[in-house]
Amino acid sequence: MTRFAATALLLSLTSCMASLPETGTAPQTWPAAALASQCEGRDGWEDPAPPARIYGNTYAIGTCGITALLITSKAGHVVIDTGPAEAAAGVAANIAKLGFNPRDVRWIVTSHEHHDHVGGMALLQKATGARVAGRAPVAAVLASGKTDPSDPQAAIHPAMQPVAVERVLADGEALELGSLRLTAHATPAHAPGSTSWTWQSCEASRCLNMAYVDSVTSVSADVYRFSEHPGYVAAFRASLNRIAALDCDVLLTPHPSASAMFERFAGTEPLVDPAACKRIAKDGTERLDGRLAKEQAAPAK
Repeated sequence: MTRFAATALLLSLTSCMASLPETGTAPQTWPAAALASQCEGRDGWEDPAPPARIYGNTYAIGTCGITALLITSKAGHVVIDTGPAEAAAGVAANIAKLGFNPRDVRWIVTSHEHHDHVGGMALLQKATGARVAGRAPVAAVLASGKTDPSDPQAAIHPAMQPVAVERVLADGEALELGSLRLTAHATPAHAPGSTSWTWQSCEASRCLNMAYVDSVTSVSADVYRFSEHPGYVAAFRASLNRIAALDCDVLLTPHPSASAMFERFAGTEPLVDPAACKRIAKDGTERLDGRLAKEQAAPAK
């Protein structure tokens, strides 16, 4: 992205917030079914989408192809993932459409450190004034703007605008904001810094365990062979076991299609499914086994 384009996006974000009050509450329902309907047949990373209330204080604010979440509290809000740089203005606009002031976002965290999920991090951070938190591998990539060389996809991801991580979280550490407690789980499968997040969202007296599970796909650049990196494969399998064990009433994923999010928002599949994390971990295991078998059948040249 050029400096001119980045400046234009930042101005758009600032303009979006200029007329908002200091605090806000969602003035209408923003049904998730409407989001599913508008994104039917569209899954581009930059395809604009309306915001939606998923459950309680958890909202979808991303695009049709990339998930970004807003989790609210009376003490301020947390955003998980920003999408690519080109989507940052839309993410901020969706926060405002819900009736919340983007300036009340206190923290931004991420699933993993690829440009399609964190490319807009620096822009959103500058516009909202929020602080950024993440595990050490994420912090290193965001600080440099360059993908970790050990990442299976290192050769295919472009550089990003650097951003400072103000708080480095340990595995299992919770980010607390008022009544909100967001726990980071190290799940280094899709990328070295892959992090899954769990929290509770409540409606009336019913509280659900929300799980934002990072990608479990064994995708790589053409030159990378998982079979040549046994340590990475071991960490991948351990991550899948951790995901399977998460408290998981509602599963959410960085790519909506990975967990049939829109089908569940539309009501064609159940939103609440305590076995969902076990299933997505099983799917990840099968994909990894298939990838390793394919590599074994085609020895390295």
